[in-house]
Amino acid sequence: MRRTYGVIRVVAAAGILVAVVGQLAFSLSFNPPDTSDFLWNFFSFFTILSNCLAVIVLLFGAVYCFRVDIDPPWFNLAHTSVATYMVTTGIVYNLLLRDISLDQGTTLGWSNEILHVWAPLYLLLDWLFAAGRTALPWKRLWVVVVFPIVWAIYTMIRGAIIDWYPYPFLNPDQPGGYRGVIFYVILIAVVILAVAAGFFALSRVRKLQPPR
Repeated sequence: MRRTYGVIRVVAAAGILVAVVGQLAFSLSFNPPDTSDFLWNFFSFFTILSNCLAVIVLLFGAVYCFRVDIDPPWFNLAHTSVATYMVTTGIVYNLLLRDISLDQGTTLGWSNEILHVWAPLYLLLDWLFAAGRTALPWKRLWVVVVFPIVWAIYTMIRGAIIDWYPYPFLNPDQPGGYRGVIFYVILIAVVILAVAAGFFALSRVRKLQPPR
């Protein structure tokens, strides 16, 4: 069974990677090759970064599925962190961004659905049902929020310098200004912490069943 999860993880990682590359190629077709900062902007989207991290984590997870019965602690924490980012991506997109057109080129429909719906759903299911996970210590919960905090600081500093923000709700020129930005940042931070805390709690109440 554990090897089956390994194969599924490889397939899922390949699908997510194809979606990222597909969206990148599609966006590039609407921008001249010498468009300044295009690639930098593309990889500044939290969606793109979290999906790239998902590919890496799934491939590492696949390797562990073939080599060991119980995942190492570092991978359990990384897997949980990335699953948190992906679930948050799905929640934020479907609540705040689904009907908003972003300025990074035309959205590729099937890729958009994979990156914002199906990939987050798969990461959630993979975390819930894949064997080999152990209990997560509560003292490591802070690790999950490090990446989002660094990304938010980077985004706001870079946005102030070049006047470009990956998402409308992070732009202080929106109605409400920085108060609106702070409101959404706090709201998303609460979502991230709630999802992460849920994962940590479930990891401690679910009895680990080593694969046969």
